Amino acid sequence: MEMGLSKLSSTIANISQEAAFFEFNDKGRSAFQWGGTISAILLLILNRTGNRSSKHTSLLVLFLLISFPTALFEILRGEFGYWVACITVLANLFYPEMCPVSRFLIFVVTPDWLADGLRYNIVGGVFCLILGLLLVVMEIRGNGICSTWECNLQCLCYCLAISFLFYFTMLYL
Repeated sequence: MEMGLSKLSSTIANISQEAAFFEFNDKGRSAFQWGGTISAILLLILNRTGNRSSKHTSLLVLFLLISFPTALFEILRGEFGYWVACITVLANLFYPEMCPVSRFLIFVVTPDWLADGLRYNIVGGVFCLILGLLLVVMEIRGNGICSTWECNLQCLCYCLAISFLFYFTMLYL
């Protein structure tokens, strides 16, 4: 019986050491959350002032779902988020042209197990990397802000924000 318990405890110790390998450091996660969020918000602003691509907006909102800072994310998932989501849906019912359905609802209605699984796991970092690659591919294909390949301030800011998006995601991984 003792031999079985010692074997079980050594197996549990090995599993915990392997799990510790996949845990992220707090500084990397914090830099990813704040830096990635600022970069994604800058890209959203550039998208709204540019060609208003809904594909870019959807990809950036998914990125924000994963990279949003924990304190602010918990506020959005609480009562405040419920009220904002309710007001957004009501505004869309009465003024559909003026107020389209917001992608903000994904922050409120995403199940806890999915949101926590994406936010606190390596899968979320890989998913953010894939989202960044999709943004770059869409830009290269000519669906984005720099589609005319003119060197202007908006295109330069877009390229910098995309590079910061990749930098903070790689820092997280």
